[in-house]
Amino acid sequence: MSQPSLSTSKNTSATRFLRRSSKVALAVQLGLISQLAFAQQADTTNINNEDAKKVEVISITGSRIARTELVSSSPVASVDEVQLHLDRVVNVEDITSKLPQAAAGANSTGATVGDSLGSSTIDLRSLGQNRTLVLINGTRATPFSYRNSVDVNSIPAGLIKRVDVLTGGAAAVYGADAVAGVVNFIMDDKFDGIELSASYETPQDGGEKYNTEAIFGGDIASGRGHLTGYIGYSERKALLAGERDFAMQNSGSMINQGGFYTDVASGNSFGIDDNGNVTATRNTTNINAERFLIQPMSRLSAGLFFDVDLADTTEIYGRALHSQVKVTGAGASGQLPVTVNQQVTLRQDNAFIPDSVRNSLSFDADGNALVNVERNLGLGLQNTEAVRDTTQFQVGLRGDITDSVQFDVYAQYGRTDETSTIYNNAYKTNASGANRFNAIANSVNIFDPNLDLTSFSNPLLYSNRERTQSVAAATISGDSAALFELPAGAVSYAVGYEVRKETGKQTAGDAFRTGTSFAGVSVFDMSASFDSKEWYGEVLIPVFFDTAFADQLDIEAAYRISDYSNTSAKDTYKIGVNWAIDENVRIRTSYQTAFRAPNLGEFASPITGLSLALFDQTSDQFIPRFAGRFDGDPCLLGTGDAAQCARYGAPAVGSSFDASSASYTFGGNPNIKPEQAESTTVGIVYTPQYFSGFDVSVDYYNIEITDAVSQIQPAAALQNCYIDNPVAGNPLCDAVVRDADTGFIKTAIVNDFNLAAIKQAGIDVAVNYRLDAPDAIGGKLHLAYQANFVTKQRRQNNVTLPEVDCKGTYGNACSGDFASVLQADYKHRMTIDWSLEDVAVQLGWRRIGDVVYAADPSVSISAQNYIDLAASWQFSEAVTVTAGFNNLFDKQPPTPTAGANHFNAVSDYDVIGRTMGISLRYRPML
Repeated sequence: MSQPSLSTSKNTSATRFLRRSSKVALAVQLGLISQLAFAQQADTTNINNEDAKKVEVISITGSRIARTELVSSSPVASVDEVQLHLDRVVNVEDITSKLPQAAAGANSTGATVGDSLGSSTIDLRSLGQNRTLVLINGTRATPFSYRNSVDVNSIPAGLIKRVDVLTGGAAAVYGADAVAGVVNFIMDDKFDGIELSASYETPQDGGEKYNTEAIFGGDIASGRGHLTGYIGYSERKALLAGERDFAMQNSGSMINQGGFYTDVASGNSFGIDDNGNVTATRNTTNINAERFLIQPMSRLSAGLFFDVDLADTTEIYGRALHSQVKVTGAGASGQLPVTVNQQVTLRQDNAFIPDSVRNSLSFDADGNALVNVERNLGLGLQNTEAVRDTTQFQVGLRGDITDSVQFDVYAQYGRTDETSTIYNNAYKTNASGANRFNAIANSVNIFDPNLDLTSFSNPLLYSNRERTQSVAAATISGDSAALFELPAGAVSYAVGYEVRKETGKQTAGDAFRTGTSFAGVSVFDMSASFDSKEWYGEVLIPVFFDTAFADQLDIEAAYRISDYSNTSAKDTYKIGVNWAIDENVRIRTSYQTAFRAPNLGEFASPITGLSLALFDQTSDQFIPRFAGRFDGDPCLLGTGDAAQCARYGAPAVGSSFDASSASYTFGGNPNIKPEQAESTTVGIVYTPQYFSGFDVSVDYYNIEITDAVSQIQPAAALQNCYIDNPVAGNPLCDAVVRDADTGFIKTAIVNDFNLAAIKQAGIDVAVNYRLDAPDAIGGKLHLAYQANFVTKQRRQNNVTLPEVDCKGTYGNACSGDFASVLQADYKHRMTIDWSLEDVAVQLGWRRIGDVVYAADPSVSISAQNYIDLAASWQFSEAVTVTAGFNNLFDKQPPTPTAGANHFNAVSDYDVIGRTMGISLRYRPML
């Protein structure tokens, strides 16, 4: 079987492996312990000559070569079905949020950014969601965005058998995008019987989750095949900022519905408070309480997996998956109510003008006064609903050509259709093109804070998007036994050819294409595509077997030749070594090159823009999720180098700057180049025979990315230009353009460029110890510890600039736009399991190490610890009940004084607090 998952399949040539049977049994045990370090149980396999015909070959995530021993030169961590059930997983986000190797990516707690639109994505090593490849049973999952990201909300959590995480480059095996690593979701496509399940997860207030699923499976075609199906519905309720004290520390103040009025000619001004009284000052209102802290979501999913023997040596297989995900969130417009800040003409005969201020207005000879009006229109908080339908079909043939040669040919097609609509917004102009608010200025009482303007409100189409992916591949695999064998055994191989086509089409809503909405956002029309053609090959060479100092030593190698229509791709390769010194020690190492081709968004999306006021924390229009991208003009604040400020014509210190007059532009770059990466891993697996039940694996990794696609945020560009490196010709100064006449900031350019070099090194540790519990309690104990230590993390935003040390930091200065803002240098998950007959209990401890703010190391976040408790009870042969607490002690998120990206918190941390959950699984005995 060529699909690189950890699933198994029968193989008529398996007996050829058995001449090494006694040592293979040991290799299986060593491999299972090291590869399934995150699993709660290691399914070791005893192999002997008498059972030769029952041997199954295994495909490993990270390789297309099937083998009998579950070992790999690259470390693969796994989460098994037992752990998934104990965690009461509803969404895939519930899985990845607890992996030490994974950062937050886009998630339920972080309001959406760019084209993420309420999605949940995976970000391995904090290197970016666009550098993590997501697979289902070893083949590509359907992306939803132009950044090639996969919304893992579309993957049905209830049918997941196991999750394999391969960290480090894997482009030689899987192609582009596997720069940080691969996450392979192994689905239970051999399910037999019927299982009904329901679960409920609830915090103390808001954010409840419900899930119901039905799974069925059995033989078809007179026993020559198998069919597995599922259907499920899940729902996540909203959690509002007002339901958490920490989220209300940010005032979220903006102009009220009464408004603030300034006579243009005289400068006289007045406000109207919420009770309709005239005041001398501006009146504001705090709208934070009704904003989303957790975005509500619903998901309906269904699918089928099948395989049927067409002959003794050939089977047809495939899958059909569909999901519809609805997410309501902040979207590109944010959640602030729409406001006006414009000049209107008030007539002297306007009966609604308060008598106490009428004489302060400057009416001309025609009885007209020009007045600037700032006012909340009272339409309610904006929100964006994204409806995303994802479908994937796959069909393939696989089987034996000879006893030692197998084939696998498949084709798959995936498509995501997405419609996003902004609510509580409105057209700024009427059918004739006139400003709607100006048109009513003298016909209704605009000074009334209770004025009903809901007739303005329209659900406005933001965009329609269509994303497709087509893949076809053919692989020949086998071993050399029919032709020759080395002293240590036959050489195994896999060769193949793959073609892939990606397309993306976006149609913008007219109000946002033309700028005729009250929201200060825009969206673009786009139609783009690219295709790739790739040859790939792998080889596994047994060098030593059953010799002194080498119970087993294998060399693995892979090579991929790539041809992309939108860029000049480079060939990639891998070489790895597996060396079992004896039954106690195994050493593994690999070196791989990788590349990431420009995705649709990076090379094809046009330039679009937002108001810089959305990023300015001093502005009424500020959107909290944009915190840290623009922190003001250093030259106006007095923190910038005076000579540099003068050199670039900046205004004087203390000058008043209106960010709404400036723009924040972003988009693609047709001249973008592929990213290049190199990754090295060296690891040891220690399974001492004298210490029964104990094992430990330690793997060092080093990843270096050059020509990394990145964006320079205006805060980082201004910091470097005017504070850190205030010299003439600093290239980052050009990322923020000043008006030639006024010197104020005019445009912040945040387009995609091959700017950065990224380096990360670290150590993954996994320890397991299984033992009998003390007689007083009985049963079995399992202690597990999985951790990631980052020893180096550096980012160089431009070749002319020095490297920035990002290890143990947080903030946009080190993350880029499509990576997590948290760069913790230590994370772990530790569990203690106790099992007794039909009962299992697990106590877990998750820790995120302390970090400092990358732009200001004096601001820090202490280490955060979360304790989880779960228990499972086999109530009867058919019924299993699981219950537990996440964040048992209700640890609140840290609220740093700078760099927070969501209501004073960093969205990588738990913002929900303690949750209690229960799940019920019913599997009748048929």
